[in-house]
Amino acid sequence: MFDSINAWYIVAQILGVITIGFEFTSYQIKDKTRYFLITGIGSFFWMLMFIAIGLATGMGTQLSLIVAATYSTIRNLVFFRIFSKNTPESKEAGLNFLLAMIAIALIAGAVTVMNAPAEVRWLHIIGLFTALSFVIGQYLPGVHYVRITVVFYAVIVMLTQTPINILYGDFRWNIMGILIEAAKILSVVVFYIRYSTQPKQLQLQFAKP
Repeated sequence: MFDSINAWYIVAQILGVITIGFEFTSYQIKDKTRYFLITGIGSFFWMLMFIAIGLATGMGTQLSLIVAATYSTIRNLVFFRIFSKNTPESKEAGLNFLLAMIAIALIAGAVTVMNAPAEVRWLHIIGLFTALSFVIGQYLPGVHYVRITVVFYAVIVMLTQTPINILYGDFRWNIMGILIEAAKILSVVVFYIRYSTQPKQLQLQFAKP
């Protein structure tokens, strides 16, 4: 019989496997509308994974990640709706929504950073800045911004799933959390390998917002 901590930890790993599938797939997608849909669904399972790992090891160090994943889910699904319309009005709404998301991220990020344990506050500060760069990179035209910024963001999130950030509880590593971020980085590498012989296609991928 597993105790409560073990059970939640196992649930987190299962949710992580599901997240990996969506996250890897999303960075192989050429169409921006479909990208936002797939990555939005992946973010939902990502959020559930952080909740589960928080229940297993302590919510204090996972709170900023839960907030970030929730924010990511909402942002991506709204952008999916906006980009699927692809009208001047929807593009203007998309820009306004992006600005609102940046403002919310700054406020929520500052609160969660201050609530993070003092020992790891520096990590969450870096995470906030890489998260903001990724949000902007998602919206910018072209395929490169989103993929470059997600690599930096993934590296920081990966560190939050190690003993650097998991200070309490019986489990000192969230291996699945690390694998999710590694999957994003690997997916970016695979994407560029696939299209390295087709540079013109890389320039034509994501339409301007």
